[in-house]
Amino acid sequence: MDNLSGLLKVRVKRGLDLAVRDINDSDPYVVIKMGDHKLKTRVVNNDINPVWDEELTLAVEDPNLPIKLTVYDSDLFSMDDPMGDVEFDLKSFLEAMKMPRLERHPNGTLLKRIQPSRTNSLAEESCIIWKDNKVLQDLSFRLRHVESGEVEIQLSWEHLPGSKGF
Repeated sequence: MDNLSGLLKVRVKRGLDLAVRDINDSDPYVVIKMGDHKLKTRVVNNDINPVWDEELTLAVEDPNLPIKLTVYDSDLFSMDDPMGDVEFDLKSFLEAMKMPRLERHPNGTLLKRIQPSRTNSLAEESCIIWKDNKVLQDLSFRLRHVESGEVEIQLSWEHLPGSKGF
């Protein structure tokens, strides 16, 4: 635990227009991986527009490592089918957290905007805000390696007492 920077909270909100992998629908779940850490949401049966609204917590040892989010279709009798993925980094999020005197900003202050580009897989503009004494970032990703689908998540950070920071 001595080498932890902190805890990254990833709220996996929902999927939109996910690929059909069964006859008429899919049974999607999300896997989040950073370094050796891997977490997954529950399966939402028979839904290509699932709402997970689940918070997954990653212990961050190296904040420079990319995060990979992959959506799968759960299958009972065969291997789960991939339904797309996205890879992203925490650079902009961590830069916003390093801003001086964040606690002096009014609740709801916009700290940074990130525009969609070919390199970041964003489906729409992402905003980093100061809200309820936390830095939050909402992200809507267009999934890669699949015919359709988006996933919406929200990031927040929890400092650990005595952690080395970032």
